Amino acid sequence: MTTQSAGHLIVESLKVHGVERVFSVPGESYLDLLDGLYGSGIENVVCRQEGGATYMAEAVGKATGRPGVAMVTRGPGAANAFVGIHLAWQDSTPLVLFVGLIPFGHRMKEAFQEFDPHAWFGTQAKRVFVLDEAARASEIVAQAFFAATSGRPGPVVVGLPEDILAQVVDSPVHPPVPVTEGAVSAEELAELTAALEGAHRPALLVGGPRWTPEAAVQVTRFAEANRIPVLSDWRAADRVPWDSPVNAGELGYGRAAATCEVLERADVLVVVGGTLSDVPTDGFTLRQDPAAVNWVVNIDPSLRQHSGAVTRHLLASPVAFGRAVENLTLGDHADWNAWVRAAAEDHARTVAIPEQPGANRPGTANMTRVMAEIRRHLPADAAVAYGSGNHTAWAHYYFPSTVYPSQFSVRNGTMGYSIPAAAAVSLTRPERFVVAVAGDGEFQMNSQELATAVQYGAKALVLVMDNGQYGTIRSHQEAHYPGRVSGTQLVNPDFAALAAGYGAFGAVLDDDDAIEETITAAVNAVRSGRLAVVHVKVDRALMLPSAN
Repeated sequence: MTTQSAGHLIVESLKVHGVERVFSVPGESYLDLLDGLYGSGIENVVCRQEGGATYMAEAVGKATGRPGVAMVTRGPGAANAFVGIHLAWQDSTPLVLFVGLIPFGHRMKEAFQEFDPHAWFGTQAKRVFVLDEAARASEIVAQAFFAATSGRPGPVVVGLPEDILAQVVDSPVHPPVPVTEGAVSAEELAELTAALEGAHRPALLVGGPRWTPEAAVQVTRFAEANRIPVLSDWRAADRVPWDSPVNAGELGYGRAAATCEVLERADVLVVVGGTLSDVPTDGFTLRQDPAAVNWVVNIDPSLRQHSGAVTRHLLASPVAFGRAVENLTLGDHADWNAWVRAAAEDHARTVAIPEQPGANRPGTANMTRVMAEIRRHLPADAAVAYGSGNHTAWAHYYFPSTVYPSQFSVRNGTMGYSIPAAAAVSLTRPERFVVAVAGDGEFQMNSQELATAVQYGAKALVLVMDNGQYGTIRSHQEAHYPGRVSGTQLVNPDFAALAAGYGAFGAVLDDDDAIEETITAAVNAVRSGRLAVVHVKVDRALMLPSAN
C-alpha cells in the first residue's frame, strides 16, 4: 500500500482492471487523474470532442466485452459526452465515464460549470457515483467496473470533485469484482432439448450483449449441427457467419419478408442474449401472441425491453448457453431441412451483390459496385463500423461478417459514430482490417476525430457516401410531404482534401471506371499503416439496396 493521491490511486485501479487505453478530452477539473496517467503505461488517446471520446470508449466495450474508459471535464464536457452514454445504455455496452467536477465546497452555489451528475445521467446510466471520500477511490472504480459489466451491461458515470481527487490517501487497490455468466442447469437443458425435439419449425434469435468469439462459434456449431435456422437481431449480424447454411437473416430495418416469416412461424423460438424488443418485432407487432413458445436466454433478470410471451427464462449469458449446447445433438424430430433451406436461401439472395446493380448519373460512382470491389480485398476477419442513415444499408447487406465481433454499429440511431468507432477498433485490434461506411452528414458530425486517428496510428478504410443530403430524413420527407424538400440538403467540402490535410490518404471516386484503381490504392494505404478516406460521390436519387 503506497501513499498517493486519489487520482493516482484511480489509475492504479485501472491497471488492475486491465485497462490499456483511455479516451479523453482534458480539463482542469481532473488534472490529478491526468497526472496519474503520465508514465503509467496506460495510453491516453486525446480526442477532439467529448462525444468522439465516448464513442471510442463504447466501441472498445463492443470489441473486448470489457468497459471502455472515457474521461471528460465538468459542465460542457459532460454534456458533449452524454450522447455516448445514451448509446451505451441502449446498446448494452460496458463503459465507464470519469467526469471532473467542481470542488466539494462549491456545490449548490451555481459555480462555474456546475451540474448535478445524478440528475443528468441518472436515467441513462446503470450507476452514478460521486467520489466524496478520497479513501474510497479504488473501491468505487471496482464497483463501477462491476456495474458496467454485470447483468445487462451498460454505462457507469463516476464524478470526481477536483479537490477530493488531489487528496493524498494510503488506501489499498481493490481487486476486480468477478461477474457471473449464470448457468443452464441440467434440468433446463433437458427441457429445452425436449421442446426443440417436439418442434416442427424451431428457430434461434441471437443478439444482445455478453457474447464472446467462443460463444458465437459454439452457438453456431449447435445450430448448424442440428439444422436450426438462426435469426439475427438488428445490428447483431456478426454472431453467426453471414455464409452459414443456417443463417436466416437479420431482423433490422429493411429486413427480408422471409426473415420476418421465420420469426412469426417458428413454433419454438430460442432468444439468445437479446430480447424481442421493438426493432425485431417491427414496433411490437410481430411475435406478440401470448401463446407463442419463447425460450429467453438472458442474464438480465428484469428482461428489460422484452415483449411477447416468455415460456422459460434461462438466467444465463451467451457464454454459459454456448458451453451448454455446443455439443448437444438433438434426438428424433420432424424433418427441418425444408424449413432451414428456404430461410437460408432467401438470406443468401439478400446479401448477394447483384450482377446488374443499376445505372447512375455521370459524375457519380455506384455504391454497390464499390462494395463489390471492397469485398474482393477483405480478409476473413475484417470489421466494419457505421452509424445511422441510409448509407448504412450497403454495409448492412454487403459486408461479409464471418467472426465475432466484426459489426460495430449503433442501436440508438446516433450519427457521427463511424469515424471514432473505426479508430478505436483499429487501436484495440491492430491486426484487423477495419472499414468505416459513413454518409456525408454522418461523417461531418465527428470528422475531426480523423486527427485523433492519424495522431495515434489508427488505420482504417473510410468510405464517405456523398449524396448532398440527409438521405434518411429526405426519404421520410418525400413519403409524407412529396416534392417539398425542406431542411435536408447539404453542400459538402472535398472530403479527400480534408483527409489529406489531416495526414491521411484521400481520394475522390466519381466514376465507375475508376472504382478498382481507387479502392485498390486505398486498401494498399491501409495495409501500409495509414488511414484512408475515399470520397464516393453517389447519385442523389440513389435507391437503397432491396432485401426482397
